[in-house]
Amino acid sequence: MHYRHLGSSGMVISELVYGNWITHGSQVEENAAVACVRAALNNGITTFDTADVYAGGRAEEVLGRALRSERREGLEIFTKVFHPTGEGKNDRGLSRKHIMESINSSLRRLQTDYVDLYQAHRYDPDTPLEETMEAFADVVRSGKAHYIGVSEWTGEQIRAGHALARELRIPLVSNQPQYSALWRVIEGEVVPASRELGIGQIVFSPIAQGVLTGKYLPGAEPPAGSRATDERGSTFVARYLRDEVLERVQQLAPLADEAGLSLAQLAVAWVLQNDNVSGAIIGASRPEQVSENAVAAGVTLDPELVAKMNDVLAPVAITDPGKTAENAPKSRR
Repeated sequence: MHYRHLGSSGMVISELVYGNWITHGSQVEENAAVACVRAALNNGITTFDTADVYAGGRAEEVLGRALRSERREGLEIFTKVFHPTGEGKNDRGLSRKHIMESINSSLRRLQTDYVDLYQAHRYDPDTPLEETMEAFADVVRSGKAHYIGVSEWTGEQIRAGHALARELRIPLVSNQPQYSALWRVIEGEVVPASRELGIGQIVFSPIAQGVLTGKYLPGAEPPAGSRATDERGSTFVARYLRDEVLERVQQLAPLADEAGLSLAQLAVAWVLQNDNVSGAIIGASRPEQVSENAVAAGVTLDPELVAKMNDVLAPVAITDPGKTAENAPKSRR
């Protein structure tokens, strides 16, 4: 495993981050989830990402139990707040009330006194940004989080949040966006703003929900048991399940062979070539998937190979910066 600083902060994280969106507490049984966490640790992954909303809180609980016997100082544990965690009118968003209550619930489920990074899971149009950042500042000053991050914020939102964080003297160090060789919308505005401000990307879906593994074939039904056949994950992968996309992905096979990598490893290595990426989140339902993806850490791809890969995917890659906020929450007011 190789390690990088999270943005311009002093904290070092593993290049591969183990994430449990969809899987823990819902898609796989707990013993399989724990086996995946053990595989991550055995491969040198020290950084783990979750959220209070994943599987209704069960994902945090499973991760907490899986890491309970580990030396806490040797781990970097990340979680998030924003999405609804209950039926109450205040059980959502980035209000001071929800943030202060949610951090306590997350710490209880994770069985830890603090998280290393507490992230705003989305931008909240219904709460003044000043209120949100002041609440995060209190979370940091109380020792319940070391650093603050955001997820899927636009470049403009990141700039505004960072300015307030500087005034409050708290470390806003990261953004967690979707990013892959097929989904490149952060490159136009988010990455330039983040580089300027010392914010690192912790990217999710580097293999485009499994599409960049090459397992989805043009003109064929999705493989049994794949994310495309699971009602909890199929919504996210659907945009890529077009023959024109799948045909282009198959054309990457010779490039993967040239690099001595599988298609999945090539996809993960591709995102790690971006110097603004601090870590790439991988998920797994089986331990061997973790070990396979771990090979991508530390790989330096030949620039010519990267250019060829980009050329192959150019007709189908999504690059419009405006899509950064396409799933942005709408105001409830």
